[in-house]
Amino acid sequence: MNSLSSRLVAHRGYMEAYPENSWRGIQAALDLGATWVEFDIQMYAPGRFVLLHDMDFNRTASRPLSLLEITEQQLEQISIHEPLRLGGEHGPEPVPWLHEVLPHLADYPAARVMVEIKEESLHHWGVAPVMQSLLAILDRFSTQCVLISFSYAALNFARENSNLEIGWVLRQYDQFNIDRASVLKPEYLICNHTKLPKTNQLASGPWIWMIYDITDATLARHWIGRGIDLIETRDIGKLIA
Repeated sequence: MNSLSSRLVAHRGYMEAYPENSWRGIQAALDLGATWVEFDIQMYAPGRFVLLHDMDFNRTASRPLSLLEITEQQLEQISIHEPLRLGGEHGPEPVPWLHEVLPHLADYPAARVMVEIKEESLHHWGVAPVMQSLLAILDRFSTQCVLISFSYAALNFARENSNLEIGWVLRQYDQFNIDRASVLKPEYLICNHTKLPKTNQLASGPWIWMIYDITDATLARHWIGRGIDLIETRDIGKLIA
């Protein structure tokens, strides 16, 4: 395995070749040797989370159904094999439940996952109800899980109520957000690489830097040279190769 591999994070699993946020795509990334995998979650009902980036299934299942309105019977029948992007190659692909995915990590003891709680769920259900339920689940897998989010409030709740490692996803790289990060002290600070300064040294702190979304090995090595520790990629197979 090349020296870059240990720094790679599989974005929503191996999403270039498999349906995003699917167990099949996550497993494919892990079987390739990915050290890190990231996936998104939304809260479907109190205490129940599914792997999903959006709040509906338009993009991943070509079904105009909202997560907030769908019945559990409909949810169990949906296939998120992304027919518009990937055709029928991976269908059917069920919507994964978080509580069913996490136990599979035991089969990959060297791997870690970044679990991103999406802001739509936090806005709909409220930060405290979502985070209380989520931490109760993730704390059982704390050695392999990192909670990440754009939401400062959600991560601050986790910091105050859990020993789980956290990662803050920045919307903007500026002094205001660096100062806020210095207060929060996340273990990981995450940003789109296009929003980082071209030449200036990146802000240092008690965090590990991660950027997204990189699919070119030369660009990945450039950013590693700039002090970035982790590179998130949608094409984990290409960069590992």
